[in-house]
Amino acid sequence: MPLAAIDHYFVYARDLEASRRFYEQVLGFEVGVRPPFPFKGYWLYLDGKARVHLGEAESSPGQTDYLGEHDAREHGHTGSLDHVAFQASGFREFRAKLDALGVEYRHREVPQFKLQQLFVKDPDGVTLELNFPSEDG
Repeated sequence: MPLAAIDHYFVYARDLEASRRFYEQVLGFEVGVRPPFPFKGYWLYLDGKARVHLGEAESSPGQTDYLGEHDAREHGHTGSLDHVAFQASGFREFRAKLDALGVEYRHREVPQFKLQQLFVKDPDGVTLELNFPSEDG
């Protein structure tokens, strides 16, 4: 059975509400249905699918029971992750939105693939790569 697609990723958020706001207001995710787990968190949806799961960085007994132990220190991690990439549309409008919100980003162009890229960091330092086909911009 081959892998088909990335389902979601989970972020241990140092400030759960700040992370939720970032994903909603900056990237356009919507908070959606989440099972009644024994710890605080959010499932954030794109096109009807939960793509980002947020949980608190500070462990609680319910979270530890469900997810296992994790290192909540600022520099604790489960592995090395450079970035997560999303396909996107509306390059000019999205870049203007980032500017209006004062969100820092890096812009790259990949001419061989007719691709515009914006790189932003979420409140926990996860780099998000947003890929826009050039003909969209």
